[in-house]
Amino acid sequence: MAGNRNGATGSGKDFTFVNSFVKYLLFFFNLMFWVISLLMVAVGIYARTVKHAEATLTSLSLDPAVMLIVVGVLIFLVTFCGCVGSLRENICLLQIFCISLVVIFIIQLAAGVLSFIFSNKARQKVTEVINDAIVHYRDDADLQNLIDFGQEEFGCCGAATYLDWSNNIYFHCNQTNPSRERCSVPFSCCILSRNESVVNTMCGQGMQEREFAEAGKEIHTSGCIDILDDFIHSNMIVLGGIALGLAVPELVGMILSQLLINQIKQQIELQQYNLNHSSDPWS
Repeated sequence: MAGNRNGATGSGKDFTFVNSFVKYLLFFFNLMFWVISLLMVAVGIYARTVKHAEATLTSLSLDPAVMLIVVGVLIFLVTFCGCVGSLRENICLLQIFCISLVVIFIIQLAAGVLSFIFSNKARQKVTEVINDAIVHYRDDADLQNLIDFGQEEFGCCGAATYLDWSNNIYFHCNQTNPSRERCSVPFSCCILSRNESVVNTMCGQGMQEREFAEAGKEIHTSGCIDILDDFIHSNMIVLGGIALGLAVPELVGMILSQLLINQIKQQIELQQYNLNHSSDPWS
């Protein structure tokens, strides 16, 4: 049978072998994302258990910890098929891997197109998420830090306007509200001077009671939705590049898996051909 591996088998056709470079490139490609998926699941489980995210973020439309776990498990299953399929040269697993990537790619493409077509509904949904986050601002330290970071980074306050902070029980302007932060906004809404080395955490005190123009001298009065919308429109090229960067690994996985599937099929067909003709005395 040594002659079979080196090329010819009598009057039969030459054997072709699976390209080792394609095989192991696909294996290590999937192994990398397989490890990443395990890290995502671990972080998601940590957020759900140790930090009790379910108790503080239950009213949010999408729990980040749950989303991280779901996405991590999905990537784990898909890349597992890619890893085992490439290593064992299993056509069935490779086809599952390739089809899964195609489906994910189509879903991403459809989501992008639909979010562009139904931009108003997408904007409304994001507004709801931000308002829910405002309501639970004091309930979770990580959520609070995330909101503060976003408002400081984008120079905004609230969802549509700084008055949205009245939706939080601590900042509500009701006269019966006993909180010391009544009618205030978080310090992250404040317009900070470049020379200011120490942040005054009470700078947003009573800002909701002031007139719009007067409040605008000390805090950002524009909502984060409008600022975020302007940011997206002014950075379409960069965001498009990021989206393309996310799609490239999927396209690479599809191409490599399809190449490997074709090579395995050719090898099986040629082996079957040589097997049939080697038993035929008239061949």
